[in-house]
Amino acid sequence: MTATMERKAATTAMPGDLMTTGQRARLIIVLGSLIAIGPLTIDMYLPALPALTAEFATTAAAVQLTLTGTLAGLAAGQLLIGPLSDVVGRRIPLLAGTAVHVLASILCVFAPNVGTLGALRVLQGLGAAAAAVVAMAVVRDLFTGLPAARILSRLMLVMGAAPVLAPTLGSALLSRTDWRGVFAALAVFGVILILMTAFGLPETLPRERRRPATPASVLRAYAGLLRDRVYVGLALTTGLMMAAIFGYVAGSSFVMQGDFGLSEQEFGLAFGGGAVGMIIATQLNVRLLRWWTPSQILVTALLGGLTAGVLLVVLSVLEVGGLAGVLAPLWLVLAAAGLAFPNAPALALSRHGEAAGTAAALLGAGQFGIGALAAPAVGLLGSDALAMAAVIAGSLAAATLVLLTLARPWQLTETVPADAAVAVH
Repeated sequence: MTATMERKAATTAMPGDLMTTGQRARLIIVLGSLIAIGPLTIDMYLPALPALTAEFATTAAAVQLTLTGTLAGLAAGQLLIGPLSDVVGRRIPLLAGTAVHVLASILCVFAPNVGTLGALRVLQGLGAAAAAVVAMAVVRDLFTGLPAARILSRLMLVMGAAPVLAPTLGSALLSRTDWRGVFAALAVFGVILILMTAFGLPETLPRERRRPATPASVLRAYAGLLRDRVYVGLALTTGLMMAAIFGYVAGSSFVMQGDFGLSEQEFGLAFGGGAVGMIIATQLNVRLLRWWTPSQILVTALLGGLTAGVLLVVLSVLEVGGLAGVLAPLWLVLAAAGLAFPNAPALALSRHGEAAGTAAALLGAGQFGIGALAAPAVGLLGSDALAMAAVIAGSLAAATLVLLTLARPWQLTETVPADAAVAVH
């Protein structure tokens, strides 16, 4: 997209610009709930991973593959559902996908072994993919540029808090039930989402903007996205940042419960504490966008996160600081992610409003597909603090390299609000 086209897009009124404050608030609640189902599906059973390992008499790496299966389902599902939502609209794929998630969650309750659970987790991820990709596409249907980044910052409050609060919720459930009760709770949440979507989310893609329903058109749309160097760079950057987060997700229960002896409930509290930094960062991003562009914030956040990741590796190698020496740099990584995550997708999606569903699908598939590699990597490296730290720091280093070499954020033309220009000068 040329600078002239970007300036024109920035000045063209979007449907979301006409929404009242109350309407935007209701939209954020619905979209935030939709976005939450993915992280909740991934993370709520984390405190039970050691118990699952014992119950099924298997290895930590095998149990971590059930996490990988969910991420793979989320990645593959988005590649299918994104283009479909560009053809038939947003509501039908969303309702159908969420129904699949509910069915898979119910079946997980009765899984007899780790292999069956892993397969059902793939199906569960496929269903949750609908909520993830449609929520992002709806934002692009209604907003672009800085308004989109601000809306995504609000949604990242959910996206950021859900992965780190989900184990806390899981721990609370596990104090009254076992891991099967966690999946029953996910089924109930899926039913609630179906009702919220049916009554609270109107169709945001009018018929005149829908794309032709042919395999060739889908392939052309994906080919067009893959030819956009900047979009590919931003998508890979987002995926590698997600890999860092899932390195933390996959290893934290074994590190905190195994190495440091925390109970399931203590682990939930320690894990949930990371939500504080991420929540503050996502909401601080809204303020920072008044003075800085999304690309400036993205670069700064990545460099800060990489510094924290390297510190985590050093402390793990030296085995100093104890639990605090692990948690402090981890929380700094999460805070950096809270600043980075709203801006990278906003920059990527702003380039392809004509195929928002497909663009959101490829973006989400990259996030969860690359993230899926992090979980078994931690297990193969030993599931200890150093293994977790190595995956986190390595992912952030790769994300920074990709951002600087492919996306080249200093070349992006972005619109800064008038009040920001006054504030800067």
